[in-house]
Amino acid sequence: MAAAVRVSPNLFGIPFGLAALAGSWLVAAGDGNAPTWVGDALLVLAAVVWLATTAGYVAYTLAVRRALVADLLDPVLAPFASLAVITPMLLAAQGLTPRHLGAARIVVDVFLVLTVLFGGWITGQWIYGPLDLDRMHPGYLLPTVAGGLVASASAAVVGQRLLSLLMLGLGLVCWLVIGSLTLNRLLFRPPLPSALIPTLAIEAAPAALACVALFALNGERIDFVVSLVSGYGLLMVLAQVRLLPAYLGLSFVPTFWAFTFPFAAVATTTLHWIAGTRPSGHRVYAYLVLAAITVLIGGIAVRTVVAAARGQLLPTAPAPARPDR
Repeated sequence: MAAAVRVSPNLFGIPFGLAALAGSWLVAAGDGNAPTWVGDALLVLAAVVWLATTAGYVAYTLAVRRALVADLLDPVLAPFASLAVITPMLLAAQGLTPRHLGAARIVVDVFLVLTVLFGGWITGQWIYGPLDLDRMHPGYLLPTVAGGLVASASAAVVGQRLLSLLMLGLGLVCWLVIGSLTLNRLLFRPPLPSALIPTLAIEAAPAALACVALFALNGERIDFVVSLVSGYGLLMVLAQVRLLPAYLGLSFVPTFWAFTFPFAAVATTTLHWIAGTRPSGHRVYAYLVLAAITVLIGGIAVRTVVAAARGQLLPTAPAPARPDR
């Protein structure tokens, strides 16, 4: 029997990053700075990649005994599995809403429930585990923080304001708790292994995603809360500059996709700020932001295609270790 191809949960970062890039283009299009078809095309691409990744992962877990259990109990990989249910909310909110609001609402609600259920399960698993602080990484922000904030933005887009506020509360409180733990781990424990260094970019995501959710709730209005959250977001974006030497020394690995959705969320938030404040030369600023995020994610996509062509993206699967608990 041929060996199964290993499809890791972190590969769901690919469609998530593409959907986030589509969001940047659609925000720019809404302000008249880009054609809508580019964002729509990126959403279609993200949906196709999500379907392919989901099919590949299901095939892998069916072929390798206990692979799903092993991944969900793995302290490094498990948080990335949440992207399998978070991404469809973005796709539906951005792609289906203008065409069929009812269908968009159904898809958002179904995957919102799955996101909350997964967030509850993995939070319980971290409590039950027990959790090893040294194995934590910024990807731990994905299931409940990113999940809650994306759910909030998506619910707002499909017209469910109360549900959006509920999910905003979930995401913000989890950001306070999980964000503090992950930052504590990064500050006071040994450095992350090289394969996980790209996840440091996720530290820039929560503030940007919170702003995206707030803009979805309140339109382009830059209010008191948006300004406060953006201030912290600016700090974490500037912190990424100091991390550039660590990033530039890395060889390409699939976790490079961890760069995509945080910086796409930052780009989207920046585009909202440009649209809301209309500084002199605002169109030029919007073009520069859109070009920068497109080049970044496009470059990572090209590296991914090259790695796949060389057979370096999907290794042969080893037999998963039996979990202790």
